[in-house]
Amino acid sequence: MTLPIFVPGDDPGPDFVGLLDRLGVGAFESTAPFDAAQITHGTTVLAIRYSDGVLMAGDRRATSGHLISHRSIQKVFPADNYSGVAIAGAAGPAMEMVRLFQLQLEHYEKVEGSALTLDGKANQLSQMLRNHLPAAMQGLMVVPLFAGFDPRTGQGRLFQFDVTGGRYEERDYAAIGSGGLHASTVVKLRHHDGIGADEAIDVAIEALFQAADEDIATGGPDTVRGIYPVVALITVDGFEQLADDDVAARTGTLLDRLRGAS
Repeated sequence: MTLPIFVPGDDPGPDFVGLLDRLGVGAFESTAPFDAAQITHGTTVLAIRYSDGVLMAGDRRATSGHLISHRSIQKVFPADNYSGVAIAGAAGPAMEMVRLFQLQLEHYEKVEGSALTLDGKANQLSQMLRNHLPAAMQGLMVVPLFAGFDPRTGQGRLFQFDVTGGRYEERDYAAIGSGGLHASTVVKLRHHDGIGADEAIDVAIEALFQAADEDIATGGPDTVRGIYPVVALITVDGFEQLADDDVAARTGTLLDRLRGAS
């Protein structure tokens, strides 16, 4: 297979999605109708800005209508070394979008010799969502969260989106998905200026637990199967996902505290 050659006017440059378009490969094509009850959906995810960076977390449940289709789905992914993306909505298209987003950031860095700014990365994801709108109108809605460490400001930043590609930067926290309202309420009550990593992790775990307590589509901790939320920290040192054992121990502490309060 030979690499494609473009004349200057048709060269997509560092735009990987533009490259796919030039080759006649649609990134998000969908023409057939779908039964919404048969589509796998993922919820709930959140992001919290703290003193050293930003945290991203998500439960592990995916549903198809009123059925649990997956108990341990991954909803939080590294976008590159210093940013992450969390997904809610139709799981298949969302994961495809994450993979394409990862490739876009890698492609840009290889072509340009430097990484996109955090704002540039958020804009790329916004464009992908806008391109996905026809599929979203057919029931394959995808709504992500994007967060990362910005070396220019020396702090974490987080962005929320809507289905049309609208991009909104949030100051301290954001939560999306069917349990997002319940999760964001917990974070709102617990978040404060100067919150550290340890406290932010505990807040995220409790927020997802309380969301699962109110929302059937959000999965709570499964101590029998050993399934716990995915929690990742993004700092000047990069993207790091917490070990399951650490999340399990913190979840156990939360459950003990809740039992003592009941």
